[in-house]
Amino acid sequence: MTGPPDEFEWIASLRGLTRGDPRALNLADDAAVLPGRPGHDMIISTDAMVEGVHFLADENPTLIAKRLLRTSLSDLAAKAARPFGYFLTIAWPSSRNWRYRQAFTRGLEEDGDEFGVSLLGGDTVSTEGPLTVNATVLGWAPSGRTLLRSGAQDGDIAVVCGVVGDGWLGLQAARGEIPDPGGRLAAHYRAPKPLLHLREALMGHVRAAADVSDGLLADALRVAEASGLGVALRLEALPLSLGAAAWCANQGSEVRARLDLARGGDDYALICAVPSDSEDAFRREVAALGTPAASVGRFEAAPGLRLSLRGGPVRTDHLGWRH
Repeated sequence: MTGPPDEFEWIASLRGLTRGDPRALNLADDAAVLPGRPGHDMIISTDAMVEGVHFLADENPTLIAKRLLRTSLSDLAAKAARPFGYFLTIAWPSSRNWRYRQAFTRGLEEDGDEFGVSLLGGDTVSTEGPLTVNATVLGWAPSGRTLLRSGAQDGDIAVVCGVVGDGWLGLQAARGEIPDPGGRLAAHYRAPKPLLHLREALMGHVRAAADVSDGLLADALRVAEASGLGVALRLEALPLSLGAAAWCANQGSEVRARLDLARGGDDYALICAVPSDSEDAFRREVAALGTPAASVGRFEAAPGLRLSLRGGPVRTDHLGWRH
């Protein structure tokens, strides 16, 4: 290569990311061909990320790629879907050289292998603005059994799979604003792990679910509202990592600290509506798969969000991240 790569050279460099999937047509066409799968619904979700908004301006490009793919796959995890491929769209600033782009590709390659997803196509353009990346992910779910936000029923238990607060704290840790022994909080923010391995447990017990991307309070209320319900949450029941628990213990106000953790976002945990008679079995199955599961409240007929801490009511006028 004698000069900077053009669009076609960049696309050619991505062919290994198809993992040999024939649906990608070797990235030699302007489309992908996706045959139907009898007995299944195709689940599609798309997410965009902008430099300086969704990831740090000086972030490692390998981690940018991982964060893009993983946060997108988290939407499929909440639907109990099995992912198989993705489309990629990138607006490259001219300052991003070939080595930078190769490092970005390395992140996609590593996570494509880890999560079993193939690049099926996309587009690439140049921009005078910040680096902007988009992934559209595709998965399969058995026909009629996709988990939606709208399936919760009055009396269902609100169960969180994963931990709450590590994404919000991880951003601060990545900026060097709070201590982070071992780097676990920053790692959670930079490359969260989609809970795809919970698929069978979700399908066996859960009526509705969403991933916690904008904050537990906001996302739990979205499930409730989509189901025509409200939700009551107990802040003392939040599942916290050791790092989040240590941070919380060092704050002057437990109410304020737990509110911050519950509305910070970027956790990519799952908030689930579980029938009360399945609560214990579901939590045991999730725990056996190596993921924390905590009952944090209940979906109720009365609309709105109600919060408490050890029996006392808690008020907040801010639920989570808003663009």
